[in-house]
Amino acid sequence: MTRLLVAVMAIVMLAGCGGPQAGAPEDAVPAAETAQAAAAAPASAAPIAPLPDLFDCLRTSGGAVVAAHRGGPGPGYPENALETMQHAFAQGVRVFEIDVATSRDGVMFLHHDDRFGRTADGEGYVSDTDWADVAKIRLKDNDGELTRFQPSKLTDVLLWAKQNGAIVQLDRKKTSGFRKMIEAARAAGAGGNTVIISYSDEEAGAIAKLDPAMMMTASVRGSRDLEALEALGVDRTRVIGWTGTREPDPPAFERLLAEGVEPAFGTIGRKGERLDEQYWADGDGSEYQRLVDDGVVLISTDEAVRVAQWLDADDAGWEACAVR
Repeated sequence: MTRLLVAVMAIVMLAGCGGPQAGAPEDAVPAAETAQAAAAAPASAAPIAPLPDLFDCLRTSGGAVVAAHRGGPGPGYPENALETMQHAFAQGVRVFEIDVATSRDGVMFLHHDDRFGRTADGEGYVSDTDWADVAKIRLKDNDGELTRFQPSKLTDVLLWAKQNGAIVQLDRKKTSGFRKMIEAARAAGAGGNTVIISYSDEEAGAIAKLDPAMMMTASVRGSRDLEALEALGVDRTRVIGWTGTREPDPPAFERLLAEGVEPAFGTIGRKGERLDEQYWADGDGSEYQRLVDDGVVLISTDEAVRVAQWLDADDAGWEACAVR
């Protein structure tokens, strides 16, 4: 069985999918918040290899990582919560995709929707709510049950990722901007634990302009797509090639591997349409192994723990690629 290397894609949460809207704010992180994050960074942290080297190692060794979509929610554990990530981390998951929103007074925290309600007991729009009120909200799990957990600040999540050697994949929501997320990652000393999600060539170019060394996912399926990104200043060694969520595309996986880029694929989606549901309908996760065998290096899934266990995660293999 192909060795699976379970990695952490951590977003950064301090307290606690849809693509972002164009024109989201790009203002800088407040100086006080930046200084506070830098001062709070752990003196000792679990080091991981530089992300380009780590993903190169996975690609060339036939390894793969499982990314927990929205932090890996489950019964009693809400989406986009640090406690949920800790729970999944304890079960071997090492990569976390999370959503980054911003309160009215400029605090970045984990939240997916424009409004509260579906995942929390609050009301109103995120953009109209100050952090002091956000911090009082209790989060719901996917069954709608209230939990004891509250929204997590991005900075707390970044520091957690740095300290534990996790990887966070940040998905910018309408109220947030790439500049603030990147500066928060730098301030926490977690730039080497962070991957930024882009939804267009222009967004990928904007990320590269803000930080040429930042790892990102970008929609690419072959050399032409990569050349278009490079024309915008993107370094292909910083790119993980996102190939969608509908149907696996082995020819695209093969083209990306030939270009030295790691293919990524998502088994996520709307309820009733997710490949996760189809793949597990017979209780057999062999389709995930097929993705790895076809060259996929990153699988984004709503069943991260289950997929990782099915693929027989190899801690020694993870150490070979991730540990310095």
